[in-house]
Amino acid sequence: MYSNKYFWQGKKIRLRGIKKDDWEEWLDDLEDSNANRLLSWGLELPKSPEIAKSIFSEWADFKDTSKRILFSIETLNGELVGGINIHSQDMKNGTFSFGIRINRKHRGKGYGAEALRILLRYGFYELRYQKCNSGCVHINEGSIKLHKSVGFIEEGRQRRTIYMNGQYYDHILFGLTREEFEENDKNYNA
Repeated sequence: MYSNKYFWQGKKIRLRGIKKDDWEEWLDDLEDSNANRLLSWGLELPKSPEIAKSIFSEWADFKDTSKRILFSIETLNGELVGGINIHSQDMKNGTFSFGIRINRKHRGKGYGAEALRILLRYGFYELRYQKCNSGCVHINEGSIKLHKSVGFIEEGRQRRTIYMNGQYYDHILFGLTREEFEENDKNYNA
């Protein structure tokens, strides 16, 4: 099991509640069309600063955790580097999913994997879920690498189910049981 003194902190980052003013740091990344396509499987309409501010205000301070539990990811120095959330919570079957986004200038530094490990520990050890289901478009190499780094198993592929940028793409399905995560996390913490 995890033994860090502060549950929400890893070696490089910590998870915290979203603050109303986090939108300012995200504004530039909201215009990253390629990242938005990989996350949302299509283009989003442009967002004004007012809309971004309104969205972050709605998410701030864990106002509604019934559909999503949203966190900001920040370095130990307090620099905002991204966000992560739990969604698709199925209490009956003990499953959940997650979404994650690391801001452009912070990608490739291991922040996402560390944040995901913390989130998975919370889902498995505090919320009593038994499995995390996830997926990504087959061209999202960063997401595939992230899933595999924490122990997710590729469970299947839905061919040509995602349409964006004038093409059809495959949807890769991943799964991770609590036991699989424990084994992977034990090796990570060794």
